[in-house]
Amino acid sequence: MLLESPGFIDFLLSLSTLAATALGGKNARMCAITVERDGSPATVASSGPEAQRLDEIQLSLHKGPCLTALRTAQTIRVTDAGTDPRWTAYARAMSEENVRSVLAVPISTDAGSAAALNCYSSESGDFEPGTVEQVQEYAASISNILRLALRVHPAPPYPEHLRSALQSRAVIDAAVALVMAQNRCSHDQALALISRAATIKDTRMHDIAADIIAGAAPDAGPADRGGEDPTGR
Repeated sequence: MLLESPGFIDFLLSLSTLAATALGGKNARMCAITVERDGSPATVASSGPEAQRLDEIQLSLHKGPCLTALRTAQTIRVTDAGTDPRWTAYARAMSEENVRSVLAVPISTDAGSAAALNCYSSESGDFEPGTVEQVQEYAASISNILRLALRVHPAPPYPEHLRSALQSRAVIDAAVALVMAQNRCSHDQALALISRAATIKDTRMHDIAADIIAGAAPDAGPADRGGEDPTGR
């Protein structure tokens, strides 16, 4: 796969698909691999569009089991996303996606990078100790080839102006995810609420998004609030 893949993301896509096949049990599971390298945004590759969407939700919130596993090198298991007290906004978003169990296992890499294998299931308690051990063994088995792939495919350079733009977009994406989770609305509706609040306050969407993330999240959808400022101020 590494020899035939034209780029790093193509290699990760193949690796994620293999993981979903190798780790499939009696319940359908989705797999994704997340990689962080110093100085570049996280790279995510998934076994399918559903897993891709689940990982992107977590990245937009900047917290969750996958990122915790990746940054602490510890296996993280969520037996029931609907009742797990950690990462409240993330848990709500997972419940909306009909995901009940999440397992995130770190993959050892070289210094300057970190990775994790993420598995999702629609069944509560799907990742029992035996399954956790199986996923950990699989993550260990792909560690060396992932190290080699990281060396073969160096991270692309990100100019400072692009890095700033990406950071601003990440703040807005996180706020949109919070509004979606709390108000049970679509992405476009959440984005419209934030945009309208920025117009009313005569400020940037980034500033409204930062306020929402800081704790001023809306408590009602547009139908209930009549288009009121989504920061509640």
